[in-house]
Amino acid sequence: MPVAVITDTDSSLPVDIAARYGIRQVPINVHFGDQTCAASEISDAEVFARVDREGRLPTTSAPSPGQFVEAYRSAFDQGADAVVCICVSSVVSGVFNAAVAARDLLPERDIAVLDSRNLAMGQGFMVLAAAEAAAAGADKEEVIRCAEETRQRTHLYAALSTLKYLAMSGRVGYLAAGMGGLLSVQPILTVRDGKLDLLEKVRTRRKALARVTELLEQAADGRPVERVAAVHVCLPDEAKAFGAGLCQRLGCSAEAIVADLTPGLSVHAGAGLLGAAIVVK
Repeated sequence: MPVAVITDTDSSLPVDIAARYGIRQVPINVHFGDQTCAASEISDAEVFARVDREGRLPTTSAPSPGQFVEAYRSAFDQGADAVVCICVSSVVSGVFNAAVAARDLLPERDIAVLDSRNLAMGQGFMVLAAAEAAAAGADKEEVIRCAEETRQRTHLYAALSTLKYLAMSGRVGYLAAGMGGLLSVQPILTVRDGKLDLLEKVRTRRKALARVTELLEQAADGRPVERVAAVHVCLPDEAKAFGAGLCQRLGCSAEAIVADLTPGLSVHAGAGLLGAAIVVK
């Protein structure tokens, strides 16, 4: 393809979908003390098995500019004339800055770096739209337009099983986390202003997932839904069933994508997250 699409693993794109379109995913780094793993080399399940053993969360960091330079060069070596790199929201990560620094190290190359202002499959659907446009022969400007236009039509909501992990990572106050545990509530998250935002708290898991479904229906507002992705942390079977139910409820003819949140994000949200992203027409 004349335009190569690159992203990072916070896009939550399943590996098989990325491979189908030749999408390179630069991995977020996951740090367990002095040990560093690439998010592409460790699963959510493996992360939380270790968290349960050690009683502490790992930390994460953005890829280095050098990792992006390597990805850019690989794309050009394989025949691309231009690269579009779509990064996780700059509000929550330094990935965008690393990708821009790498672009500036290759001034002779045609590279555009986009801040998705999104994450997980909210970002992933932007990447997928860009890759589909590139596969159809679109030029760089059209690929960018497709990604940005998709962002306007994408909505994401998810339910946490607990606020404990968000508190451990410092993403919400310990007081809020303590209240969540005390009241046995299920926090509902969405993406607002480029970051995960605690929208509301709902009692019981059943009501939380019903509320996620209701919020997605409200976001669709009667318009057809062209894509659904169920996003989860360590709940593959539940996510598959939830995605299928959403497709039926929202009238989406395409099969739902089932996507692991991936460790760059899951260490902050915690095991048990379940939600979905949709793209409306």
